[in-house]
Amino acid sequence: MTATTRTGPRTGGTTRTAAGTKARATGPARTALSGATAPALVVVAHGSRDPRALSTVRALLGDVRALRPALPVHLGHIELNEPLLPDTLGALGDAAPAVLVPLLLGRGHHVKRDIPEMAGAFPARTRVAAPLGPHPLLVDALHARLLEAGWPARVPADGAVVLASAGSRDPQSRAGTARTATHLAARLGVPVLPAYASAAAPTVPEAVRALAARGYRRVAVASCFTAPGRFATECAAAAPWIVSAPLGTHPAMARLLLHRYDEALRTVGTAARRAAPVP
Repeated sequence: MTATTRTGPRTGGTTRTAAGTKARATGPARTALSGATAPALVVVAHGSRDPRALSTVRALLGDVRALRPALPVHLGHIELNEPLLPDTLGALGDAAPAVLVPLLLGRGHHVKRDIPEMAGAFPARTRVAAPLGPHPLLVDALHARLLEAGWPARVPADGAVVLASAGSRDPQSRAGTARTATHLAARLGVPVLPAYASAAAPTVPEAVRALAARGYRRVAVASCFTAPGRFATECAAAAPWIVSAPLGTHPAMARLLLHRYDEALRTVGTAARRAAPVP
């Protein structure tokens, strides 16, 4: 499978995207992922022009390495930041199997198409794990960040939450966000309305207004973002009350990355296909 070439946004020059990087498409047969040597964990981040995003992701990888010191852990970006995913896969070499874990919160286009296509351009045997959400560990991190932001221990009668996420046109991604909102609502005991920074409705301001129209006067915004960036900043600016920080290096996030890695290995078996998304 050959990756599709795309032109990335300009940031004082031409920005390469991972899909636009030339990759080798041939090579010797690879060792199965279920072999004696544990496959490397490649965390696949989206990339951001906000320098805080890259530093946050690097810190998160440090947490993953601390939890499992013997596991090779690498970083690859879809766009905007280096290393790009094809560069990371190329550096691993043909003989090194890997599990690619998207540092993404829903099953949208990047998870379904971009990452498998990039991985498929390399001869190394790889497996694309599920995205981080929905999952109870994600709800743990969201809840903790709200408490850090000032969410009261005693549930306010007029309190509600807007779950702010990046957004996707993919209905499966939106369904996952809705599930996360449902689980967070059960945890908090208040309504939680999903909202999006792009590509889907409602927006965060629209969700805030909808809750206010229903009589909720204290509306918090829960930032369902892996790291600081434009979307997280824009959603935070729309918060009428408290807003939680991006999930970043909350301990549940490192555990969730390792859980998705382990989950992907369990699904491989002897008939695993290269770069096949986990169902």
